[in-house]
Amino acid sequence: MGKDGIKFPDNFLWGGATAANQYEGAWDVDGKGASVPDHMRGGDINTPRQIDVEFDPNALYPSHEATDFYHHYEEDIALFAEMGWNVFRMSINWARLFPTGEETEPNQAGLEFYDRVFDCLLAHGIQPLVTLSHYELPYHLAATYNGWADRRLVDLFLRYASCCLDRWHDKVKYWLTFNEINTGTMTMGCTLSLGTLKGFTGTMAEVRDDINERYNALHHQFLASAKVIKYAHETYPDLKMGNMDCFILSYAATCDPADQLANQDEMRRMNWYCSDVQVRGAYPSYARRFWDENGIKIKMQPGDEELLREGKIDFYTLSYYMSSVVGTHGDVEQGKGNMVMGGRNPYLEVSDWGWSIDSKGLRFSLNEIYDRYQIPLMVVENGFGAFDTVEEDGSIHDPYRIDYLRKHVRDMGEAIEDGVDLIGYTWWGPIDVVSAGTGEMRKRYGFIYVDKHDDGTGDLHRSRKDSFFYYKRLIASNGTELD
Repeated sequence: MGKDGIKFPDNFLWGGATAANQYEGAWDVDGKGASVPDHMRGGDINTPRQIDVEFDPNALYPSHEATDFYHHYEEDIALFAEMGWNVFRMSINWARLFPTGEETEPNQAGLEFYDRVFDCLLAHGIQPLVTLSHYELPYHLAATYNGWADRRLVDLFLRYASCCLDRWHDKVKYWLTFNEINTGTMTMGCTLSLGTLKGFTGTMAEVRDDINERYNALHHQFLASAKVIKYAHETYPDLKMGNMDCFILSYAATCDPADQLANQDEMRRMNWYCSDVQVRGAYPSYARRFWDENGIKIKMQPGDEELLREGKIDFYTLSYYMSSVVGTHGDVEQGKGNMVMGGRNPYLEVSDWGWSIDSKGLRFSLNEIYDRYQIPLMVVENGFGAFDTVEEDGSIHDPYRIDYLRKHVRDMGEAIEDGVDLIGYTWWGPIDVVSAGTGEMRKRYGFIYVDKHDDGTGDLHRSRKDSFFYYKRLIASNGTELD
């Protein structure tokens, strides 16, 4: 037992998580096509990201180079191994394999790149956990089909995903279909996940949003995920197929029953709607009223409901960063910052980007999820974006990141003691990556610093922060050496 009486399972998975569009770079190298993030400029906490149909030669598109995993993967994986990881969550960029998303045969150079990455990981004793779609929709599918609003993407995705499963089923055991699929319940999902951007130029804040179109696009993602999972279960039964939800915990602002009901509605919409479909294989009981009250008419076709039942996930994964407050009295202070939703909790501190810091909320969330579904869970994103200062000697002291990590790991351990079947943890952005929400580099999450800046400058050299050594000690102790 650890110092706090908490013991993580002996086979617990420790590692980190990245996304190709924020990390990989090499956006047009070796036959890769453009993805939606490649058409997005950088922004900041006060300036939404701009989306362009045509590239502006004078603008900076952060995903084009990102932090260049494409050319640094061997160096980076060696650093991951030095920390003691046994799992790395990464994504495959759809447009690197199928540049427009419509091709019938994959790009060979793209396949060979991921061959090398997986072989390098396995040689270091790190197993890949692969997300098939992590905000990397080929831009051509957004521009031509209006993204997931078009049902034809279901089979295009199956072609891409089955190619991945066929090629790497012997190297990758754990697969996730869509990253944070529940962003489709929010307006920002039009940009990040659904790609309903046909002909659109403007900021993420100005993106057109048709709620009926959005929920039908999300329905198409449910079908695509189910088709891929059904294919995997039938063809490679040893594979484990999971979902991925952005779990945005909310609390009722007061004990007023009206606040409690408002928060229940918020939790259902934000957190349960998507996972109820993917875990249970059917839309939940409350969906019908929500559709009716919001003018949503799901274009259900014969066979859809059967497919959802046949494509249920094996394990549940989530990102967890913050919590919020829901109230009905009009006196709840609204949170401020990028991608902050809901009211501010006066009992919690916030980060420089306005995100509340609530490790106990992670314990609460894990208990709620596990009690609801009773399948293995994995926290595949959790992290702390902050300004980092490089000292004259090159060192980077980040006690704020260590403190955040320590508290969240401690409360994960408490959840395990509560009875939750938690199988793994991958810190978000273990190496500095481009922020998805703002396109910034200065919002750094990593244990590993990358010399890359918001103006595009930097030589991309890597260096270890203090948190690198803390995470290494924590992993070596299997989560027990928290101080």
